Amino acid sequence: MNKKFHVACLQTNSSNIPEENILMLENMFSKINQKSFDLICLPECVAIFSDCKKTIDDFHENWHKEFMNFIFNQSRRMNANILIGSIPYKKKNKKFLNRSILVNPKGKVISQYDKINLFDVSLGLNEKYCESRNYDPGKQIQIAKLPWGNIGMSICYDIRFPSLYKKLAKKGAHFFSIPAAFTHTTGKSHWHTLIRARAIENGCFVFAAAQCGYHKNGRHTFGHSLIVDPWGKIIAEAGEKPCIISASVETKLIPKIRKKIPSMTNYFL
Repeated sequence: MNKKFHVACLQTNSSNIPEENILMLENMFSKINQKSFDLICLPECVAIFSDCKKTIDDFHENWHKEFMNFIFNQSRRMNANILIGSIPYKKKNKKFLNRSILVNPKGKVISQYDKINLFDVSLGLNEKYCESRNYDPGKQIQIAKLPWGNIGMSICYDIRFPSLYKKLAKKGAHFFSIPAAFTHTTGKSHWHTLIRARAIENGCFVFAAAQCGYHKNGRHTFGHSLIVDPWGKIIAEAGEKPCIISASVETKLIPKIRKKIPSMTNYFL
């Protein structure tokens, strides 16, 4: 395994207005030269950032197709794989799945993952979240094949469940995508530690594109998008404002580090 590719993570401050989010992404994509990156990762809730079912329904009915066509066109223009951190996908029971989607350079969907671990937490009297109010959990882990190796797909709160990543690694993942809308409260205490731990435990690169700042629905997200190598070294990091971070990924590091720390081959549980 001795391939090199270039990855970018877009850090955004998405809103509850889909048109604004598309324009924001269009502006960010315009700063990326054609063929600059092989893989471009977007955050969770990148197309619609809202806890309101009516707003999410409106996105599904009026903006889902337009957003996906926009991504398809961008992937073709830049000749790049684009990983959509997540968008809502409506089920027949009228609830949603929080779905991450991987699009290839030809503008075709090649993989999708539905968030398994939903964010139902109470961080204090004035900070409570209940993702399951609008969403159902996914049921299957997902690995997608890329020209340089396999990427294990996950979303945000999944990061607190290390067994998910161990399963992905045991099934052949070399990289993890962890798009997020991490709260500022938990992010400042846990974000870096959790991201680096998932990389170290499994000898995998981690691409974690994140939401940042204050959003129109009152949420405050942590930012600090990260690209981390299998040793746990941070090779690119954002601050707390919208931006683009990038790195060259040396896949030859993966077998070297797994040989040094053979936690994959010695894993029995």
